[in-house]
Amino acid sequence: MKILVTASLVTFSMLMAVGASPAMANSDDVKWIGQCISDNQDQHQTQQVTAAYCACMNDQMSDSETQSITQWEKSHKKEADMCSQKAGWKG
Repeated sequence: MKILVTASLVTFSMLMAVGASPAMANSDDVKWIGQCISDNQDQHQTQQVTAAYCACMNDQMSDSETQSITQWEKSHKKEADMCSQKAGWKG
């Protein structure tokens, strides 16, 4: 439970750093963005870049989407490329 709380706080802090307001990021968004950040931790990006990418991808997805960001990005290359560029993803 402690890890989940810590991950949520880190995710919330990252969202604030990239300009997302608390009203824009509900608890479901925070959960999915946190999972995306975790899924991409081995991609050699800064935490800010990864958080910006994941927040952007989350914003591109429908609120009724049931796939994770990591699953969804595989079939939405245009959105993934746009969010990578916007976030400053290197490599």
